[in-house]
Amino acid sequence: MIRILIFLAAVFALGLGFAWLADRPGEMVVTFNGYQYQVSLMVAAVAIVAVVAAVMIVWWLIKSLWNSPYTISRYFRVRRRDRGYQALSTGMIAAGAGDGALARKKTKEAAKLIRSDQEPLIHLLEAQASLLEGDHEGAREKFEAMLDDPEMRLLGLRGLYLEAERLGDRNAARHYAGRAAAVAPQLAWAAESTLEDLTGRGDWDGALKLVEAQKSTRQIERDAANRRRAVLLTAKAQALTDSDPNAAKTAAVEANKLAPDFAPAAVAAANLLFKQNDVRKGSKILEAAWKAEPHPEIAELYTHARPGDAVVDRLNRAKKLQELKRNNAESSMTVARAALDAQDFSTARREAEAAIRMDRREGAYLLLADIEEAETGDQGKIRQLLSKAVRAPRDPAWVADGVVSERWAPVSPVSGKLDAFAWRAPMERLGQLIDSHEGTPGAEVPAIAAPVVSVKEKPADVIYHPAVSAGKTPVTTGAAAESGEDLVTPVTAAAFAAVPTDAEAVEPAEELARLPDDPGVDPDEEAEKSPRRFRLF
Repeated sequence: MIRILIFLAAVFALGLGFAWLADRPGEMVVTFNGYQYQVSLMVAAVAIVAVVAAVMIVWWLIKSLWNSPYTISRYFRVRRRDRGYQALSTGMIAAGAGDGALARKKTKEAAKLIRSDQEPLIHLLEAQASLLEGDHEGAREKFEAMLDDPEMRLLGLRGLYLEAERLGDRNAARHYAGRAAAVAPQLAWAAESTLEDLTGRGDWDGALKLVEAQKSTRQIERDAANRRRAVLLTAKAQALTDSDPNAAKTAAVEANKLAPDFAPAAVAAANLLFKQNDVRKGSKILEAAWKAEPHPEIAELYTHARPGDAVVDRLNRAKKLQELKRNNAESSMTVARAALDAQDFSTARREAEAAIRMDRREGAYLLLADIEEAETGDQGKIRQLLSKAVRAPRDPAWVADGVVSERWAPVSPVSGKLDAFAWRAPMERLGQLIDSHEGTPGAEVPAIAAPVVSVKEKPADVIYHPAVSAGKTPVTTGAAAESGEDLVTPVTAAAFAAVPTDAEAVEPAEELARLPDDPGVDPDEEAEKSPRRFRLF
């Protein structure tokens, strides 16, 4: 288009020039070799233009003849390259469709028509064809060869990473992912795998740097990056609590600023501040976190902020939390616990009953049973409350990938995923599901998913399965698993429907069994049926 415009402009300029000469007649005299030539200006201008045009045409002809060998060879080269790229395109489509034979055929065809050092995609197609044919060793060799080419290095690392994942070699996979993340932190697969490796090894500073690189490359949003940083800083603070309290406090306070509603960060920051006698600042952090989302760990730390406080002072602090978050079951539970410690049974009972009205759950009934035992010692009422606790929904806990933990952890013990633990109620027990569907004509009992695993902080690292039927045996890990000992005796379904929160065996005379809320059941007779029981509170 531009060339056409330039040509039209040149013609227009020539036309203007000739018109200008036509309006101004004149003659031009040229003396050459004793002769005198006299022509008009118009004729002279036309002759000059004709000579220039002739010279240009002659030059173009000579140049075309001179370059004709190159032009012809380029034509055939372009045609050959087009055929090669067509074969390469067909091969890539075949590889994507899973046609290994066609992919291999087109790989050979493309390699003949295009030089492999000029087109890296030929190496990729060849590796894909090898994978489709089941030649994983050949594919790995191709991926390793790509590491020498800066343009193909990331592709080679990706292929080697996937092959290591296929073989189950996590160390090799993380090695390749780490190399890729060092060069290109914007790659999600490399960054996530490297982050999992760093957090698994407890390298919190390295993980923080990687998250910052992800944020700078806009791989993740700012809010998501802040959340990850808060989790990592909280984990760092927990790791440095004993060795470097000052660094731990700095990390925890920064985590709390990034995520004020993140309970573990608030608890870690406040706990470190309390240890340094900064009760005022620590209390403010807990109060802000409590307003955002009430949590029992916040309440426990807040009420015991000053170890020397009397039980009445702790009750007053619990009531202050309740004022910050009214009409909340956790607030009522906090006041009820503090009132029980202060022997204020009327307040404790009132608040526990209020918590049940707002959120019917196991812990509230167990707390009410504690109050009943401390105030009246009525075993009948206590057993009735324990029976209700069995049928009530479970209390919220830290849950990740089917694992229930008493304490928050930065990564999942199953998948290694960062920030996997969430504060929520574990899965329902079988007895609860059946009880919730009783009395509903035609109601079907929903299918029970895989049991929740409860991780307890015991010296033997016991993992308890909520036993729903008799004969279920807990799974043991750590030293207990190596010795082959069963740390817990199997229990019957009539004794209790799930493993309690405090799984310490007691003698039958000391136990408080969970019995069905049925007046026709004899508690003593049921107690004799169970070979071993557990204290529930």
